[in-house]
Amino acid sequence: MSNDRELIYFITGNKHKYLEIANLFETAKVSYQLKQNDLPTVEIQADTLKEVAIYKLQSIQKNIRSSYFIEDAGFFVDVPLNGFPGVYSKYVLHTIGNEGILRLINDFDSTKAHFETVIALYHKSLDKILVFEGRVEGVISPTKKGDYGFGFDPIFVPNELPYKTFAELATFEKNQISHRAKAWNQMLKFLEEN
Repeated sequence: MSNDRELIYFITGNKHKYLEIANLFETAKVSYQLKQNDLPTVEIQADTLKEVAIYKLQSIQKNIRSSYFIEDAGFFVDVPLNGFPGVYSKYVLHTIGNEGILRLINDFDSTKAHFETVIALYHKSLDKILVFEGRVEGVISPTKKGDYGFGFDPIFVPNELPYKTFAELATFEKNQISHRAKAWNQMLKFLEEN
């Protein structure tokens, strides 16, 4: 692996997110070298993940001299919680957690949920912000299952693999179908060409 490749930073303090992306990056045909940077960003409360991601990206633009990106994700329980926790996922995870979400659901046979990811990239040589989005649909498990992943992974069962939660999937399995991988693959295609 050459060290003279242009650096691109993933701005995150979440080592799990970084490792998922680093795992995908290893097989990429790009001329960038990925590094993690945990520079604190300013996070606003907004109606969409896209608004949050772009604001976070712009909040540190003066502090980085290379291309960089941030990722913002949300967990949405569409039925029966009308999309809650959505853009408030991080706060909800740290306050009521998976157990709190499960207590809010009475009928697990009719749940619908999804994860969304927005990756906002500042591309230095183009001096441009680009946005890449990914989504995965699924349902809620009535109990926490699995030891992999993080966040709401133990209670989310993706439609593509209806008998396993995200937390029961190894990273390479999750990266085949995850919201993050879908957004990442869009960004990867762009980076391969630029």
